[in-house]
Amino acid sequence: MSKDVAVVIGVGGMGQAIARRIGSGRIVVLADFNRATLDQVADELRGAGHEVHAHLVDVSKRDSVAALADDAAALGPVTHVAHTAGLSPTQASTEAILAVDLLGVAVVLDEFARVIAPGGAGVVIASMAGHFAAGQLPAELQQAFAATPSDELLALPFLGALPDPGAAYSIAKRANHLRVQRASVAWGERGARINSISPGVISTPMGQQELAGDSGAQMRGMVQASAAKRLGTPDDIAEAAAFLLDATRASFVSGTDLLVDGGTVAGVSASGMLG
Repeated sequence: MSKDVAVVIGVGGMGQAIARRIGSGRIVVLADFNRATLDQVADELRGAGHEVHAHLVDVSKRDSVAALADDAAALGPVTHVAHTAGLSPTQASTEAILAVDLLGVAVVLDEFARVIAPGGAGVVIASMAGHFAAGQLPAELQQAFAATPSDELLALPFLGALPDPGAAYSIAKRANHLRVQRASVAWGERGARINSISPGVISTPMGQQELAGDSGAQMRGMVQASAAKRLGTPDDIAEAAAFLLDATRASFVSGTDLLVDGGTVAGVSASGMLG
């Protein structure tokens, strides 16, 4: 019998933690845009005893994601998909963030809906920023993000008026929530589930870069307003992903977002920090 296949897209701190958490006894397909980083992480996981296949992917290109999905399915039943790839405001332009964080998620949801095995599940890493954006977007725009065909998303007129990469990031992450809700129907027709996770401030290289950037002081204030009063760890997110991907423990959970932020959104809301 062929082994189950777990696909992890994006090999940053959260992707690595998820791969280690769910990879034992499965074929792990690691995918990333950066060849050097991908090969390094794949070698580390192989050294830890995992069976790993490394695959270059550009999530903003449908043909690249389709090839990843097809190659993963050729290895065995795809039962676990974790999409962690993304760009943050300090890393990229508005255009790049929309291409990767908005379009990339939509395309991954589409293409893996074709190959996910019955009983399988997926998770998309969104962000608590999407929760802050939810109350600021008119209902008609949220409906557009949910229902617009993936390949037409970047043509939405509203996106041309975004003022900066930070706004693009928040909007894209709110769109992730909405796309996952909509995709749960197609995934359900395959007998599979799909959910998103919205991390708070996580101590990854990307998170540390954001903390050192222009919004760092505000982010630290938000952490102090939270119940946990600490940065999250990649393992915090991996544990949440393992739960949502588990066919027994989370069998009745699909089309929703799990906020894993140490209580940051609640704390900010209670304190009125964002007005």
